[in-house]
Amino acid sequence: MCKLVSSIKGLSNVKEEVYGALDSFIAWDLEFPLITVKKALKSLEHEKEWKRIIQVTKWMLSKGQGKTMGSYYLLLSALAEDGRIDEAEELWTKLFSDNLQSMPRIFFDRMIAIYYKRDMHDKMFEVFADMEELGIRPTVSIVNMVGDVFQKLGMLDKYQKLKRKYPPPKWEYRYIKGKRVKIRSQNLKERKDEFSNETENNEDSNSDESEVDEGGESEISPAAPLY
Repeated sequence: MCKLVSSIKGLSNVKEEVYGALDSFIAWDLEFPLITVKKALKSLEHEKEWKRIIQVTKWMLSKGQGKTMGSYYLLLSALAEDGRIDEAEELWTKLFSDNLQSMPRIFFDRMIAIYYKRDMHDKMFEVFADMEELGIRPTVSIVNMVGDVFQKLGMLDKYQKLKRKYPPPKWEYRYIKGKRVKIRSQNLKERKDEFSNETENNEDSNSDESEVDEGGESEISPAAPLY
């Protein structure tokens, strides 16, 4: 276990206590140990310690460190997993406002998934409409979630329009032993036991994860909105 994680493992959730322990941990460092903190966050994410992730990330950001899209995405996810939806929405709104033309697509995917899981359909549609207005092509997972809600609500005309506008990709990527493998979509059923469930649209130039880590721009393409 990472020493930083161990230093806060048995503490209460009182902010001052956690921040105090973290301050003590780095007290003798000449520079902020960003790599150590990032490794600690990875460890906490693996253990699904969402409250601790929120605390450590907010502490790190309060020091003016680690202000990357990857950090904000982890914080957004942790807030949602911890049931702090209002805070997640507040963070999303700020990030969206500050990065209107360069918001990584995975953030839209995450917010739509958050709303989809909680049957917050109107807000889910708002995020999807923002994507379309910005010309950001939705991932397969986004199309599936939005399409599912259209069907549940009996909005079959919008469902059909969605499917015509964003048909399933001819090619998809699957991962086997950590290696990306390109296969035809129609062959997925035949080979599904060989590959993991992680899928990407062939039109993506990079994985969503690298899109967040590098803070790159989302894929932009002209499109007429469904709304």
